[in-house]
Amino acid sequence: MEYSLAALAEVAGARLEGKPSLIIESVGTLADAHEGQIAFLSNPKYRSQLSDTRASAVILDEGSLSACPVAALVADNPYAAFARVTALFDMAETPEPGRHRTAQIHQTAEVHPSAAIGPNVVIGPRSRIGAGVVIGPGCFIDSDCVVGEETRMVANASIYYGCHIGRRGVIHAGAVIGSDGFGFANDAGRWLKVHQLGAVVIGNDVEVGANTTIDRGAVNDTVIEEGVKLDNLVQIAHNVRIGAHSAVAACVGIAGSAVIGKHCAIAGGVGILGHLEIADRVTITAMSLVTKSVKKPGMYSAGVPLETSERWQKNFVRFKQLDNMARRIRSLEKELEELKKG
Repeated sequence: MEYSLAALAEVAGARLEGKPSLIIESVGTLADAHEGQIAFLSNPKYRSQLSDTRASAVILDEGSLSACPVAALVADNPYAAFARVTALFDMAETPEPGRHRTAQIHQTAEVHPSAAIGPNVVIGPRSRIGAGVVIGPGCFIDSDCVVGEETRMVANASIYYGCHIGRRGVIHAGAVIGSDGFGFANDAGRWLKVHQLGAVVIGNDVEVGANTTIDRGAVNDTVIEEGVKLDNLVQIAHNVRIGAHSAVAACVGIAGSAVIGKHCAIAGGVGILGHLEIADRVTITAMSLVTKSVKKPGMYSAGVPLETSERWQKNFVRFKQLDNMARRIRSLEKELEELKKG
């Protein structure tokens, strides 16, 4: 798979600095690329690697061009330009349309002739599979589901009954969409199941990571709006809503009925309590615990950074003394005010 640098510049939406006919065969990193590869520079901390790169070309911004020893594609957003280029070198095969002989498709299901249905796939009654859809091996689609045009389910993913997946989505291996939310009522010490009567509605251009779970709503639907990107091992509880073009990194847990705004970034390991609201354009840094609603855009953090065990133990002892220390400070401040008045 080869492309001229001119062709890559057009795809990337970048300005070409160098020989247009230069052939690029693959992509690489600044540190490890070799001749015939294109690398990228978007993070300033890697700029020191630019002068020694063996790549044939580099995608970068205007400010880094003077330090580049090879051909370049100059873009305002080098990482976005690189993302467009990677699409050309993706080696994933697109299966031929048709149904594998081992697939079990209910007679009332509607499957577009251009869809590719892999081995051991199960599609339930009244479900609709759109044009260009790829359903990988072992996927399960329950009754009354919709999978929109050009969506790809990789392998062993499950969609429970009544759920709706938009167009051009990607559902990675092992993802579960529409499982029961965690709803139980305590009845004299025993847990009584609250049946989950909603569904999951996922918009267009959404990517759901491997082994991520999205619970169905208790009454209303759980909603993932268009362009949302979910990493692997994310847990989204019932009746959560995630706004358009937000990104959620691995191992995040979002409790029931939380509302996440548009264009938010939730870093790895974050926990968000139920019934909270997160405004648009909020970034929450890794391992933070969100215990109250966030009303304004910005970056938010919680938790204590890593320390040596000895220092952590000393600080932890002081944590338990904070309330008494605060009381003493207020008392001393009051005494000081009285002395000033005297």
